[in-house]
Amino acid sequence: MIDHLWQLLLLSFAVSVAVVPLCRATAVRFGYVAKPREDRWHRRPVALLGGVGIGLTLLVMSLASDAATQIPVLVICSLLMFGVGLVDDVITLKPSTKLVAQIALASVLLFFNYRLNWFESMTLDMACTLVWVVGLTNAFNLLDNMDGLCAGVALIAATSLALGLLQTATVDVGAPAEVRLLVILIGATGGFLVYNFHPASIFMGDSGSLLLGFTISAATLTTQSDNLARPDVISIVAAPVLVLLIPIFDTTLVTMSRLLSGRSAAQGGRDHSSHRLVAIGLSERNAVGVLWLLAAMGGTIGVWLDYLHQEWAALAAAVFVILMVLFAVYLFSIRVYAEGDTRLEEGALTPLLVDLVYKRRVAEVVLDLIITSACYYGAYRLRFEDPEDFMKNFGNFTSSFPLVVGVQMVAFFAVGIYRGVWRHFGMNDALVITRGIFFGAVVSQLFILYVYRFFSYSRTVFAIYAVLLLISMTLARASLRLAGEFIQRQRQSGRRVAIYGADDGGTLALSQLARRADEFLRILGFVDDDPRRAGARIGGYPVLGNFSALELLVTTRSVDLVVIASQDISPERIHNLQMLCRANAVSLTRLNVGFAEIVSDESAAPPSPAAVVPFPRKK
Repeated sequence: MIDHLWQLLLLSFAVSVAVVPLCRATAVRFGYVAKPREDRWHRRPVALLGGVGIGLTLLVMSLASDAATQIPVLVICSLLMFGVGLVDDVITLKPSTKLVAQIALASVLLFFNYRLNWFESMTLDMACTLVWVVGLTNAFNLLDNMDGLCAGVALIAATSLALGLLQTATVDVGAPAEVRLLVILIGATGGFLVYNFHPASIFMGDSGSLLLGFTISAATLTTQSDNLARPDVISIVAAPVLVLLIPIFDTTLVTMSRLLSGRSAAQGGRDHSSHRLVAIGLSERNAVGVLWLLAAMGGTIGVWLDYLHQEWAALAAAVFVILMVLFAVYLFSIRVYAEGDTRLEEGALTPLLVDLVYKRRVAEVVLDLIITSACYYGAYRLRFEDPEDFMKNFGNFTSSFPLVVGVQMVAFFAVGIYRGVWRHFGMNDALVITRGIFFGAVVSQLFILYVYRFFSYSRTVFAIYAVLLLISMTLARASLRLAGEFIQRQRQSGRRVAIYGADDGGTLALSQLARRADEFLRILGFVDDDPRRAGARIGGYPVLGNFSALELLVTTRSVDLVVIASQDISPERIHNLQMLCRANAVSLTRLNVGFAEIVSDESAAPPSPAAVVPFPRKK
């Protein structure tokens, strides 16, 4: 069985590798190219119709194998979705037209009894199936926003699903037809990915992204209701969600950010998770690689949770979800829209919702609830490592779980955890968290002692729980600050900046430069004429030397931008520096700080506005 699948995989890959260049030549010949646009990422015309190579490979190999005869509904619907995407690539369909086609094809699957089988209620299960198929189809379509991203994530997701489905196969029967369909899709996508790595020579277009999203989502459906008979219904739901978490994650992030900024969720833009990673200094390949890695982690945990070793898989899934929530919070905080281009003030949202979004308190509470639950479960797992001992004490866990979690959340609120700001997390915040955990653990034990007389409960569990919760809460609260500082230090691209003046003005200039998200900046360090500051570090950046060191940086073209931050530099020195920078094509700007009088005596002359020195932009 495995040998046959390997042969099918390699043959599909070979067919795709041979067909995609023909599709590229055809697209160029007839002018089917993606031209650069303001809301698109690529900067040069790139051939479309790469999805035709994937679709043709899927058609040929499905007919050559027995996949087309065993699961004709899945194959035909997938190819029809490919046709819808191809028409859109050629003549451009309206979004509503594509949505109607997606709903119609998803309804065909439901008609032939393909469902998620997550719920006993058939109405609810059918509705969720419709949302699942249409949502994932569009999610992969949205994910096709950077070279290699959609194809790579689809390849990882299809591989994870195929490995999970193989667990249900028997040696006598062989691999399920859905596995063979996924293997063909993996080979076809891999062959296309050869030409779609950055810098890509061909794009898949809607014909490819819609085909991948629809086929992968359809492969998670079944015509059997065996799932409902299994005791671990949570894993039945969690496994496919984890496997397909990256397209779900990206779609949710983009939709929420656009709605909260007063934009249409259907409009294009450079605000996807991949674009935000590039905005913090990663290269395109590294940004795609990060999302590939996260997709692989989710797929691995999904397979582990559903079929392999479930004892620790639930905890691993909870930790991964927590990390993804933190990742989303960090990406959401990155400025990707133009300054002043937000419409929150125009009434796009109610004041209450704006206030909640601004404070992010709802997200913090939900995240803390997940962390507290995971830590209490993890404490029981660590205390009772033997599966038999754990099952003996599992009743104690389920009985005390609501009490512990509820008391802990109230304790967090009482000590003031939800008054701080993650971005400015410090030692005082860590002490507040410690106090909240201490009160929560102690009060929980007192309640359990009063209600259950602490009969058969382990006090060690609460000690482990407190330690796990302290570590998790501290890391979660410090995550934004740590991530920002780490990325700022590791940034290897962007304009090189030297700050002239290591006094308070230099510190202010550093903070202002760190706020800029419309241009990549790499801070080299400070320059100061005071010899006492030589070798010091300010804000984590070194003082490189005096004016002579700055002259060397400019003349050797080792710096792209010089920011004068000190107010004590003489006009002659500024003039010399200006001439030096002009001769070496280095930008020069100055930080001006002052006060502008707003209300004055009527007899006085109107106040002049504060001088503003424009920030030079890279041409």
